[in-house]
Amino acid sequence: MFKHVFLTGPPGVGKTTLVQKACEALVSSGVGVEGFYTEEVREGGRRVGFDVVTLTGARGHLSRIRDSRDSQPHGRREYTVGQYVVDLPSFENLSLPLFRNIGSADGSSSSRKVFVIDEIGKMELFSQSFIRAVRQTLDSSSCTILGTIPIPKGKPLGLVEEVRNRRDVKVFTVSKENRNAILQDILETLQECLKSKA
Repeated sequence: MFKHVFLTGPPGVGKTTLVQKACEALVSSGVGVEGFYTEEVREGGRRVGFDVVTLTGARGHLSRIRDSRDSQPHGRREYTVGQYVVDLPSFENLSLPLFRNIGSADGSSSSRKVFVIDEIGKMELFSQSFIRAVRQTLDSSSCTILGTIPIPKGKPLGLVEEVRNRRDVKVFTVSKENRNAILQDILETLQECLKSKA
């Protein structure tokens, strides 16, 4: 029996859009939805980084392209993915309280809750606190997770592989061909997950 649903697929294929559509459908069917998604930030047509956006609309930096005028910050370890510098404090300040809230929701309502984690990727995995929070939420019975993970590329990411290999996780691979048709399957699986918790 599946407890959680994750989407995977190449960058830009539409995973976040599907997550947002699923959230709209869940909310209109009376399911509580919490969590965050990741959004591209563009300036003058070019991507300059990513923001973390909570489902209540709060927004913070996840990463930005390094400005060539910026020198390495003194005494602070810098986390980079390609040309992007990850703003770990900003990401943690926005995302970690969401995990704490979902855990503390009273039992009756939280069983009908979906917690969105978009995504468990390289940038987010610099945060040890985030990794711990995701593991606790996967193992707890307090909610069903709707999340996204990257497709395997290069060195495997520990937590991503853990999620992919869990028996209680249903992974959907999103492609340009199936992304319009797959929403119904995702919603049906989520409803099954929620039913098994009720």
